[in-house]
Amino acid sequence: MTTRAAKTSDAALSQTITREVAKRVVGQEVMVERLLIGLLTGGHVLLEGVPGLAKTLAVRTVAECLRIAFSRIQFTPDLLPADVIGTMVFDQRSQEFYPRKGPLFANLVLADEINRAPAKVQSALLEAMQEKQVTIGGETFYLGEPFLVLATQNPIEQEGTYPLPEAQLDRFMLKVRVGYPTRDAEKEIVARMASGRPIEVQRVAEADDILAARSGIAELFMDQKVVDYIVDVVRGTREPQSLGLPELKPLIAFGASPRASIYLAQAARAHAFLRGRAYVVPEDVKAMAFDVLRHRVLLTFEAEAEDMDSDRVIGKILEAVGVP
Repeated sequence: MTTRAAKTSDAALSQTITREVAKRVVGQEVMVERLLIGLLTGGHVLLEGVPGLAKTLAVRTVAECLRIAFSRIQFTPDLLPADVIGTMVFDQRSQEFYPRKGPLFANLVLADEINRAPAKVQSALLEAMQEKQVTIGGETFYLGEPFLVLATQNPIEQEGTYPLPEAQLDRFMLKVRVGYPTRDAEKEIVARMASGRPIEVQRVAEADDILAARSGIAELFMDQKVVDYIVDVVRGTREPQSLGLPELKPLIAFGASPRASIYLAQAARAHAFLRGRAYVVPEDVKAMAFDVLRHRVLLTFEAEAEDMDSDRVIGKILEAVGVP
């Protein structure tokens, strides 16, 4: 696929999906765009926000716009790993065990309220998210393409939640903080819901369309100066003193790994693609930096005492790194 073909057909497809989702989801344009970026790059997405902000509705609607296998897993405190990946079942007729595959065997998996379940269940997703395969009864099963986990979670301070393991957090390409809609958007939400009529969306894409779009995005041009900019930003989370920010060093326990550089480059390409450009500019990197890095920059207790969060740290680093 040529870059021009990707711009004309695949970008139009993403716009069509956006319009369909907007029929149901009002005032969350950034969240919807981040879901599309995950879909178009193959990166898993974690949505964080209080209940009632249309996180689950947005994921469900994106799934309804696509002709792919979709499943939803409601995470609860009593959920078991076998409820997610599946288990071996004994067939009395054949006197043999056979695998009963769980809801993880789908193209698009909604992990709803992922931090409501204990760590052992959350970790059951790790192999699937990293290797795109699961092991049931000692046998390995590969997951189909595309495979994408879109997870929602309540803020950690909410009652009855468990923090996600760091290894699993790192497998999410983006962590998106979902905020409240504007006053006008909230009025529109009330008006739409008052009718009580179901809002239908059209299926506008298939698995092959998504995979083709991914190939087109991978071919978008990225100048070496932009690559250097990405690396400097990510390394700044590990060595802030090199940017003239020694005051951040005692506030950062662990910075972002090289995986963050890879994800930031992919996300920046998708951000440019959704704007109809065949090249990446530093503004694409800046736009995606917070969502890619906020869950990868771990702060110290000293930072918490100073009421410093990862977004503020990332903001200072972006200000310090020279823009090409």
